[in-house]
Amino acid sequence: MSEEDDIILSELNDDELVEQMFDDLYDGMKEEIEEGVNILLDRGWAPYDVLTKALVGGMTIVGNDFRDGILFVPEVLLAAQAMKSGMAILKPLLAETGAPRMGKMVIGTVKGDIHDIGKNLVAMMMEGAGFEVVDLGINNDVDKYLGALETEQPDILGMSALLTTTMPYMKTVIDTLAAKGLRDDYIVLVGGAPLNEEFGKAIGADAYCRDAAVAVETAKSFIARKHNQMSA
Repeated sequence: MSEEDDIILSELNDDELVEQMFDDLYDGMKEEIEEGVNILLDRGWAPYDVLTKALVGGMTIVGNDFRDGILFVPEVLLAAQAMKSGMAILKPLLAETGAPRMGKMVIGTVKGDIHDIGKNLVAMMMEGAGFEVVDLGINNDVDKYLGALETEQPDILGMSALLTTTMPYMKTVIDTLAAKGLRDDYIVLVGGAPLNEEFGKAIGADAYCRDAAVAVETAKSFIARKHNQMSA
């Protein structure tokens, strides 16, 4: 198919349009994603279905290819940006319809660390999977994490570090939660280049996530477990 044969999104049927949106999301095509979202809404799709079937469906493919080393960080960030512009249209509508959500996460880079690409990627991929994400940014001390946990009441606390010197601060946060009797209220996920599984266990995190795709899978499985325990 040549470049001249521009695909006219509005002429595609629903299934074809969703397939095309998967491709557009994969290629980071922001405007096409916005157009696709609007067409589906005009056709009477529920906002939650547009989110899960088109956007989350597309980001799942991106996440899998990122995990398998087919896509790299720059491409995933582009896809996530496109996802975000689609989400911007859906967010107010989802709020009105009270759509079910996966869960809520507070995430931030720890004190002394100003690296945020990995964290941003996790935040975007988590939003892409249907989680509500509160991003605290970089250089967060214990008080900032605790304040956010109290205000936001999330299911998950995510902490990231890129420096070996800032890694130990994660333990400080977890120890403080434990001392205040709050540790069991949250699923604590940690990540960042210098970390590994042993470190995650040693500091008392629930899991170490080696990248954004793994973070999403891990978060989903912990949330599912939490729901099962609550209904048991």
